[in-house]
Amino acid sequence: MKSITKLMVVAMLLVAALVVAPVAAAPRSINSGETIYVGEENLDLSAIFDTPSGTLVYAPGESNQKSIRVGDINSFDLLSTSVGGTSGYWYAYNATTAPAKDGDGNVGNVYIEVPSSSLGVVLGTSTTSVDGKSVTRGQSISFRLTNNLEGITGAEMDIEVTTPGGGTVTTFEGVNLSRLAVTTKNSPTINLTDAVTGTYTAKGVLKDVDKVSGSTGFDTNVVTFEVASGALAITSNKDTVVRNNPFTVTVTGESKTRYNVSVSGTGSDRPMIIDGQTAVKNLYDAYTAEIETNAGGKASIEFNTTQADTKTYTIKVENKAGDLDDEVKVKVEAGSVTITTSGTGTYYIGEEITLSGTNTDNPNTVYLFMTGPNLPSNGVKLEDPRQKVTTGDTNNFTSANVEADDTWSKKWNTAGLSLDAGSYTIYAVSKDNDKSDLSKAEYATASVSLRTGFLSATTSSATVAKGDKLVISGTAQGNPDDVFVWIFGKNYYGEPGALFIRQASVESDGSFEVELDSSDTEDLAGGQYFVIVQHPMGSTAGNVGSITVNAAAGTITAPDLPAAGVKLTGLQAPAAATALINALDSPNIPDTYVKLTFVVEEPQLFIDPISTKEAGSKFTITGTTNLAVGGTLVVDVTSAAFQPGEKTEASAFSGTGGSAIIEKGDGMNKWSFEVDATDFKPDQYIVTVESIEASRTATALFDMVEAREEPTTPPVGEVTTPPAGETTTPPAAETTTEPAPTPGFGALVALAGLGAVAFLVLRRK
Repeated sequence: MKSITKLMVVAMLLVAALVVAPVAAAPRSINSGETIYVGEENLDLSAIFDTPSGTLVYAPGESNQKSIRVGDINSFDLLSTSVGGTSGYWYAYNATTAPAKDGDGNVGNVYIEVPSSSLGVVLGTSTTSVDGKSVTRGQSISFRLTNNLEGITGAEMDIEVTTPGGGTVTTFEGVNLSRLAVTTKNSPTINLTDAVTGTYTAKGVLKDVDKVSGSTGFDTNVVTFEVASGALAITSNKDTVVRNNPFTVTVTGESKTRYNVSVSGTGSDRPMIIDGQTAVKNLYDAYTAEIETNAGGKASIEFNTTQADTKTYTIKVENKAGDLDDEVKVKVEAGSVTITTSGTGTYYIGEEITLSGTNTDNPNTVYLFMTGPNLPSNGVKLEDPRQKVTTGDTNNFTSANVEADDTWSKKWNTAGLSLDAGSYTIYAVSKDNDKSDLSKAEYATASVSLRTGFLSATTSSATVAKGDKLVISGTAQGNPDDVFVWIFGKNYYGEPGALFIRQASVESDGSFEVELDSSDTEDLAGGQYFVIVQHPMGSTAGNVGSITVNAAAGTITAPDLPAAGVKLTGLQAPAAATALINALDSPNIPDTYVKLTFVVEEPQLFIDPISTKEAGSKFTITGTTNLAVGGTLVVDVTSAAFQPGEKTEASAFSGTGGSAIIEKGDGMNKWSFEVDATDFKPDQYIVTVESIEASRTATALFDMVEAREEPTTPPVGEVTTPPAGETTTPPAAETTTEPAPTPGFGALVALAGLGAVAFLVLRRK
């Protein structure tokens, strides 16, 4: 009985083992010329080999020949490392046969292919992909298979769809997606009317793996799509928009469906649909259009508000049947314009003024014009005060581009404008509207006060010595680049006998300077010279402001002068200066000028008398000169001593030297030099003062004597004061009484002895 029981247990175990143990997949038999795929396992290649093992060879006998060892022709694994991605025909050779060029192998060949599978999801039967997109329930989809697995006879795929709830199905919305032949290009169409809204994923999976010998890597990619409700709705990216800026509405509805979009109101002062958008299929007018949603059921439409009035508008969408609609409200607000001017607001005619500000009412341009005394009331162009501005004519306005940050800037050069001094108002407007139409635009104003150019000039000295420098300087307001300096003297027109005009650059602060150095003045004849400093006031009518100069001919021409001009070098200096002034005084030219004079003298340099000095003292040497203030004089003070001496004796020669700066004096200019005679010896000294530039020298002598000794005993009756904190006792009245003697050393010893005797007596008691 026990034996029977044991047998039954063994039998049951064997049955269980048969149930649990997997059935090994049968090798896929390959005939000559068939396709095998990289990654396949357990291939039966006995039909192409006549030996138990062999070699597969690619391009036998060629330079790019490759080979794969086949150890068992009845169970061969095609590894990707062996193939290396080389697709094509591989020929069978047994292990001992060398591959021959263009040979066919022993029996046959196989075509090795790298497997490739992909899955797509499209709208209906179209080619419009919805992978990664939305599709509405009113639409249908299909899956598209693409692969190169047709070499596997009878190979099939399941399309597995994962639902928003997480389940995986092969029957989706009533359509069977299992066991689709790999040669299938499109699955049956799937209607999404009853599909659950949410996100789906799908993947193609190769079935009956035994047909490819248990290999993997033949499945497709994963696609994702969203099923939306398809309800009609419209939204805007902005609830409020500043006029002249765009906004966009988004329509959500059925996939690839056409709807009508319109803007509420009448007239041209409404937001306008921008033409040329891909979602706009028919633009009926600027305010009504037929649009079409994409595969995801969405369409975006952009509006501009350039002509829109400032109020709230309703954008409406409705289906073609007119029984389904939605709307959104968008408020258009006016933007703003600002303007500021550089500087203080007061400028000289000829200066450049920077106008700047912001414009949020027009993203592209700001328009500028000006009003002022006796100018057209509706405004004039900034660059040409004679040009009136007119609404709608952009060419009549001065304009400036508005940057992405809504700022704008314009440089306004006032040079050469036909404007008088006065106050003017600059308008910055969001539209090309003149003053009469400002109520229809946003604008701002700035006031500027213009003055005529101003010129001041002076010479560094009324008198200049020959060989000394002279500086002509001043201030020229009105932003001229240069001023012009004319100099006239006896037979002198800027140069001896020749016409020459000096040109001085004007700095940013309006200052200018012309210097006549020593080479300019050393040959000037003594006497008076006339200087005329000319400010061009922005005029460029001639080559020197409004004056045209021919330096070689010595002539000038200008309005109100004879056509041939005036030959200045043919006139005496006063007459030449008068002719130039007459030309500059003409009302037909804007130039202004300043007249100056200076006198050239022979250089003079003097040393004031020097009294006798004591050795070791400090003193100042002074003098006067007609040389220019700020000039430098070289001063030497040297001993006149000159005598033989011993080698071991110190030299008796002493002196000092340095420089002195010329200062402004009451009449003549003055100079001074400090002398420290601490180490000077008594002697006679020579003072030499020299101007290097003017080549002028002056000398003087003075004596130096021994210093007088001061008494060391204070005079009778003089009271001295002790230092702070120290007490002095005045001397007692003189007497002949000798002071009492004080005890000496011996007396002290005696006293000590007496003390000792007394101590002993006390102890005995």
